[in-house]
This record gives sequence, C-alpha cells and structure tokens, in this order.
Amino acid sequence: MICAVGPDYGFGLYIHWPYCARICPYCDFNVYTAKNRDPEPLLATIQNDIRAHRTRIPDHPTLDSIFLGGGTPSLLHPHALADLIETAEHVYGLKPDAEITIEANQNDVLRSDLEAWAAVGINRVSLGIQSLDDRALAFLGRDHNSTDARRAVERVQAVFENHSVDLIYARPGQTPAAWARELTAVLRLGAPHLSLYELTIEANTAFGKRAARGELLAMPDEAQADLNELTQSLCEAAGLPAYEISNHAREPRFQSRHNHIYWASGDWIGVGPGAHGRLTDRHQRWATLAPLKPADYLLNAQTVPDPLSQQDTAHEFLTMALRRARGLDLERFERLFGAPIDPETVRDLCARGLAELTPKRLGLTVGGRLLEDHIAAQLTPY
Repeated sequence: MICAVGPDYGFGLYIHWPYCARICPYCDFNVYTAKNRDPEPLLATIQNDIRAHRTRIPDHPTLDSIFLGGGTPSLLHPHALADLIETAEHVYGLKPDAEITIEANQNDVLRSDLEAWAAVGINRVSLGIQSLDDRALAFLGRDHNSTDARRAVERVQAVFENHSVDLIYARPGQTPAAWARELTAVLRLGAPHLSLYELTIEANTAFGKRAARGELLAMPDEAQADLNELTQSLCEAAGLPAYEISNHAREPRFQSRHNHIYWASGDWIGVGPGAHGRLTDRHQRWATLAPLKPADYLLNAQTVPDPLSQQDTAHEFLTMALRRARGLDLERFERLFGAPIDPETVRDLCARGLAELTPKRLGLTVGGRLLEDHIAAQLTPY
C-alpha cells in the first residue's frame, strides 16, 4: 500500500551552504558572512552527514533532485560542488534525469566558469537578481546593479536552458506602474521560470529592526494584493502562468521538480547548518533539523529525528498542497485526516470564488491563494 506521504511523491536532497559575501537586510535564512573561511571542514562534514542519513532510510529510492541552496553555494569552487554531488550519487544514486539546482549570486555568475558547473552535473540555476531597479537594489542591500543582473542572466542563458530568476516586489512605496515596468523588463529577459516573492519584514532581520524603530513601513495588505493580481495578469499574458503561489513557468518541464517534492509532501534529506528535512519510514513521518551554527554542526551534525503526529503530518500536507495550482488531492486528504473534506466548507469557498472543485481535486483561485493559510485552517477537520 502506498503511503499518503513520503518518497512515492518524490525524494530529494537539500544541501545548505550557509555563507554569503554579505547579509541582505531582509534575509531571515540561516546565513553567515563568508569572510576568509576555509570551506573544507564544513564540506567534509556535509558529506559525512549525507552518508549518515542512509542508515535511517535504507529502503529509499534513488534521488529525484539535489538543491544546493543557502546562503550562497555559488561561492564554492566547482571541485567542491562535484564532491557534494558525487557523494550523493554514490550513497543514494541519481535518476538519469535528476534535477540538480544551484542558487547563484550575480557576481559569482559573472566571474565563475559556468561550463564547469554544467560539467559536474548542475543542470538548473536559480539566479537571485531581486530587482532591475538600481535604487531598489541599494535598498535591498544587494551587491550588484541592474546592468550586472542583466549580464548575469545572459551568461546563465548561454549555458543553462533550465534557469530561474528571483525577484522581490511589494517593496515600501512601490507603485503598480513601477512594478509593471520592472516585471515587464524581467519577462523580456526570457527566463523560463520566475520566482516572485512579496517582501516580508521579519523581526530578526535588519529590516525588522528598522521597522521596530518606525523607520520602515511594510506595504499595506490591500496594496500587496493589488500588486499580486497585477503579477498574475502580466505573467499569464507572457506565457508564464503560476503553478504555485510564488512560482511561474513557461512549460511544465521548467517547473522546479525539487520544490514539487516539498509541496507534494515527498521526502527530502536536509544537510548543512540549519537544514530541515522530512523522512518517512513505515508510515511514520519524521522531521529533522541540523544544528544552526556552523561551529555546532562541525562538532556534531547528527540530529535525532523528531516524530510528527498524524495531525501534524496531515496539516502540513494540506498547507503545502494548496500552494500548487493543481490543488489538493482529495483522496490523499481523506487518507491522512481519516475523513472526507467538508462539503459545506468547499461549497462556501467555491461560491466566494476562492476555490474550484473537480471530482478528484480542490484548487484555489488566484484570489484564494492570497488567503491560503486561512483556507487551510478552515479545511482542517480538527
């Protein structure tokens, strides 16, 4: 019997490289400044961690994907990237068409040997340009300008057909007209995948501290909703419809296979400081979290998996499934929650234009996706 969650819905490896050339003021990821650190001890520990996970999941299949994230893994030399990928392949195996993604900074793209990236197995690049407006880039604390961003996209496109561009919008004071110009300019660059994120001001970031002092005001929710609606319209017209709340792709083959594992409640190993993972063994779902600080991770990378309750597993599945345009698998919902989805709640959501129902799936509309967390809570039967 196929489990309602787990590797039948995808099996991936996330590798977290925690170092960046500088820390952006909006970033709340587990990151540290690179300085002149020797990467070798951390690389060796991550490789050992990859091997150690095999004992927990001896029956898992070969990997569908590897995602090198951070932080800024593009700071690493191609030989280091090769070692990580080869370790994963040796321990778990890689499917012939496995997706191997690296998150990259513009400056690294402009000075690195991208052909060498491709030679070690990387076949997808996620490029965080964040904006094509120089004033916005300065506000966001980026260490590149719009000219660098365009040049970096061109360099990536010359080597990698499968690539993505990240942008941050809904910045304080950003008008619909300004965002339309910027997004249109990005669409003209021709990337087959866009990840478009609304700026979130988190308390533990530099922006969060400025906001606490009254020096920075987040964009009001209604204005953010207007920009989100504009985003969907422009991307649809350009042939990049949303397949997930923040992600757009020209064709299904350019959708992020690794991220689909998260959204489908598949399994993934998380290695590197602060990396999260989800593993399933004999119908028990486990959460893993590596030590946050690199120094602690170097001392002991092994974490004790935390068992997730059926309720936690079901709620996580529901929340993630509703993010995708394809929506919620109703049969899996019933197997996880032990009861079918409430028909009255579904009728109400559909009547309000927030959801659409087919015999096998419930999907959110564009408007519904803006209320995804609230709708997930409504649909949870306990």
